[in-house]
Formats: sequence, structure tokens, C-alpha cells
Amino acid sequence: MKKSRKRRSGGQAIVEYIIIIVIVAVAALTVMGIFSDRIRTIIAGVATTFGAEGASDEVSTSSVEILKTMDAEGIDTDTGN
Repeated sequence: MKKSRKRRSGGQAIVEYIIIIVIVAVAALTVMGIFSDRIRTIIAGVATTFGAEGASDEVSTSSVEILKTMDAEGIDTDTGN
């Protein structure tokens, strides 16, 4: 009589799910990096449509320039209030 062994595949499934999540996260970050200026332009257009003042002025600087400013000066959290 043969003894049947149960195969443990639970650990393998978890690793496969983690790999899929990592691939999706890297793809999302890549897309956001490539299209960040376009996304900012679209959001500024919507904000201007709803009456936000100065939204289109903020789009004139590129994402790279914004990141350089953040590196040099830090993040400005002053809301002017």
C-alpha cells in the first residue's frame, strides 16, 4: 500500500502572489514616472475648470525641477494661513 503525501504548495503560492504584486508596483511607478507631467497638466486643467487660481502656473515647471527643488529646500508644508 502506498502512502500518499500531501504536497505543500501554500508557500509557493504566496511567493507567486508577492512576485505579481512587485511587478504591478514597478509597472505603476514606471508609468507614473513617464506620464507625471501629463497627469499634472490634466489635474491642473480640472482644477482651473472648478475655479482654482494659479493651478495652471504650477504646471509650467517640470517634475524634474520640482524634485530638484524638494531635494534642495525640502518639502514646503506652509499653506499660507
